[in-house]
Parts: sequence; structure tokens; C-alpha cells
Amino acid sequence: MIAVEIAVQDAAGARTAFEHGADRVELCQALAETGGLTPSAGTIDAVCEAAGGGRVAVLVRPRPGGFVYDAEEIALVAADLRDCVRRGAGGVVVGALRPDGGIDRDAMRRWKEAAGDAEFVFHRAIDALADPASVIDELAELGTDRVLTSGGAARSIDGIEVLAALARQAAGRLQIMSGGGVRVEDIPDLVSAGIDAVHLSARVRSADEAPSGPGGGVMGFDVTEPAIVAAAVRAVRGV
Repeated sequence: MIAVEIAVQDAAGARTAFEHGADRVELCQALAETGGLTPSAGTIDAVCEAAGGGRVAVLVRPRPGGFVYDAEEIALVAADLRDCVRRGAGGVVVGALRPDGGIDRDAMRRWKEAAGDAEFVFHRAIDALADPASVIDELAELGTDRVLTSGGAARSIDGIEVLAALARQAAGRLQIMSGGGVRVEDIPDLVSAGIDAVHLSARVRSADEAPSGPGGGVMGFDVTEPAIVAAAVRAVRGV
């Protein structure tokens, strides 16, 4: 069965996702501003309590920017991974690259050990590579359970041929999950390409009009939209 994963930033978003049929959530913070960073310990606790940790994958990304990390950052991610698993997360989402391109195998091995029995997911750092297909075999060998990718395109639907090729290459050794600019109307074609899961944020801006004050940023914040979640689930299920 094709899984539906919703990117959320709080317990309310996780509850909305599951109430409207999602199979799992990816928890992060600062999604709109940075593409996602490691959420706080309190947020992880709240989401695991609200949703059941087995269906929660936590993004562990220590900062914005690229995916080449130094020794201190690699150690920080390892510590955060152990903490996520201790708090009940069923999966963790990471990614590290070498300065000359390709997977940082040493970082990934260390992180895989820190993740223990949790699902081990490689995120869209793969889309920063010139040839995403070149690392699929390597990721499988490293014990990766799932890869989140747009096929190297800005939007998954534009990378659909690459996604189909990645799914064929993975051949069941790991899952290929399409993510990146996914819209509900894209989902039937993505499913037909042979992917194992679809990932989208299903977010809209809140109607909150409270002033943020000087230095407080823009008004409003992201919330998970029930109708988008439900429509995505219907699109995957074909009903």
C-alpha cells in the first residue's frame, strides 16, 4: 500500500493528519523558512503522545543551509537521534554529503548506530546531487529504510521520470518516497511511477492576526489543513 506522510510542526498538525487518514507524519520546525530543522524536545514529546510515536519520523537537521557537516555537527546530530528515539519516535530523518559530492558514509554509519531500531530515512539532501541514482545502492548498503526525494527537481511531478527510475533501482531494498512541491493533483501520476509513499506538508497560513511586534516576523503561522490531508489520502487510495 502506498503510504501518505504529512510534514507537521506541532501536535495539532499531527492529530489533524491522522484524523484525516495519513499513515505517518514527519515532525520538524521552521519548515517554511528553512525547509525544516530539528524540533524541540517538548514538541517531540507532545507529538509522540498525541499520535503514537511509532508513526512519527523526526527530522534531525542542526542548521539551515547545505548538508556537509563538520565533526561537531555530526556529534550533535547523533546525540539528537538518540534523544528522539528515547522519546518514542518511530523513525528519524537525516542526510549528510561530502564536500566533493556523494554520501558522507562515516556520518551515516554513526547516525544509523545512534538511531538503533528506528526507521532510518535519508532526506532531500539526495536532490542536491547531480545524479541521485548514483547513491541508491550505497544508501541501501548503509541500512537506509526510505529515501525522500523529488527526483532532483523543484517539484516531484517534474522529476517523475527520475523517481520511476529510482523505484526500479531500489527494487524493494529501500522505499522511494516522493516529496517536494507535491500537490494533490500530482499524486495519481506519482503513484503510477511506482513510488512507495508520498510526502507533502498540507499546510496553509493561519488566520491569526495578532501583531508580532518589532522583530517578531510576519503575522500568522503554518497550520495543517484537514481538507488537503483528506484529499491526498483519497488520491492515493484512488477513491
